[in-house]
Amino acid sequence: MNNRSIEFLVGCFVLLGLCAVLYLAIEVGSARFSKSDTYTLEARFSSVSGVNSGSRVEIGGVRIGTVKDIVLSDNFFAIVTMEIPNRIELDDDTIASVKTAGLIGDRFIELSPGGSGFLLEPGDLIVDTESALDVESMIRRFAIGGIDAASE
Repeated sequence: MNNRSIEFLVGCFVLLGLCAVLYLAIEVGSARFSKSDTYTLEARFSSVSGVNSGSRVEIGGVRIGTVKDIVLSDNFFAIVTMEIPNRIELDDDTIASVKTAGLIGDRFIELSPGGSGFLLEPGDLIVDTESALDVESMIRRFAIGGIDAASE
């Protein structure tokens, strides 16, 4: 083999490696260059403590989407906007709950699909929600209750 053919093969190998790195960067970063294959839904919670933009959205323990945005409404409720794949159709009686992964893990949104037969449209509001269990306030109530019970 002469030097030109070796240089050509090395160039092809480097180009192939760059294409592989670019593909992995797009897949890992979830970048989308084509038409969006997701839609958004909103849910209203009294508290979404620990849930952030970028948190996962799950159904049955399987990640199906992400939290896009969290804003405070005029009447002091947290409105969570979620991105859901188009292939997943949810009924209007779906329940959205704030859950914790493990004892002290990350918080995420768990969707429990309903069975009403009336589908949610993009941008619709999920009305049935459950906020996270506030362990701190439970401990505080128990501690205060324990002091009151001990003093009697």
